[in-house]
Amino acid sequence: MNANPSRKTSSRQHPDETADLLSRTARDLPPGRHQFHKEHLMAQINDMRQNDQRSQRRFRLPRPAIALPAMAAVVAGAVVAATAMTDSGGVRDGGVATGPVLMTTVGAASTDGLPHLLDQISLAAAADSSRPTVKPGQYIYIESRTADTFVKTVDGKSSLASYALHKRQVWKSPDGTKGWLIDPAVNDGPEGETLSLPDEQGNIPKANINGPSYDYLTKLTTDPDKLLAKIYKETEGQGNSPDQQAFSTIGDLLGESYPPAELYSALFRTAAKIPGVVVVNDVEDAIGRPGVAVARLDEYSGQREEWIFDKKTHVFLGERNIQVKQLSGDDGLVKPGTVNHTSVIVKRAVVDGMKQTPAPAPASAS
Repeated sequence: MNANPSRKTSSRQHPDETADLLSRTARDLPPGRHQFHKEHLMAQINDMRQNDQRSQRRFRLPRPAIALPAMAAVVAGAVVAATAMTDSGGVRDGGVATGPVLMTTVGAASTDGLPHLLDQISLAAAADSSRPTVKPGQYIYIESRTADTFVKTVDGKSSLASYALHKRQVWKSPDGTKGWLIDPAVNDGPEGETLSLPDEQGNIPKANINGPSYDYLTKLTTDPDKLLAKIYKETEGQGNSPDQQAFSTIGDLLGESYPPAELYSALFRTAAKIPGVVVVNDVEDAIGRPGVAVARLDEYSGQREEWIFDKKTHVFLGERNIQVKQLSGDDGLVKPGTVNHTSVIVKRAVVDGMKQTPAPAPASAS
């Protein structure tokens, strides 16, 4: 579930109180595609803490309703052309290793072939037989590899650095009230932390389009026009524009979520109705798999959100957010080609217990 913080955060708030608030909020939030708003807050906290040189800890906050400047939008991930990492690669005690900002080539975008591509993706999703119904007592398990870039301020000087690509594991009950997260960039220790409700204040947030449970998703319409209207209505006032917010909301459902098969197929037919959606050919996901992207440019921030699919099977591989437009002033720190976030789905399955992982796939005959 998503928390629902105020649209504005006072810079006069005590840093320790702010960090505590972020820590509490981090538990039930979507994957880190929109973490750039948090990085801006954490940079302010670092300044108030006399710009010590410790790495900022990432917290996963929901997409706020008011856009922040691109400087705050730097959550950039990694394009790992030369970084095929093992499960422990890049991860060290106390968090995740960091390194230079990782870049990519900004591919040309076009609307040519978009309707056909989304139709093929929708058909492939409808034919996917690997989405069993989730029963009470079971858990949805999603394993991904994710990475981000953040703004680092030392002695009053800001620069960018990237977190290494690392493993993230999430378990969620179908009603959304029980769960567990293991992510070294978020957790204090390797054992992870609970996502179970109620929260520390005794609240049980109601599932919604930005913080859906599996049970919530089973009740959504699969009619593209009605679904898009619902998304526009429930996300009104959020993001930089209604169309971009709708695109990002669907993107969140493709990632760390488990839409039933019919809804999963309908999401792509719904995305086809959003103005400004384009195709970007010849892209790679974060572990080097070639693909094609369905994307949309946020004109305000100059960032392009890309959903990456296998070119042949049209299976969803992952997503990334890249800087496309050069901005001026302090925002110019983020150069075109900076990848603002990246995540690839490695496993998505239904398991019978919390912290249980699916059995490895049988080795193919040689």
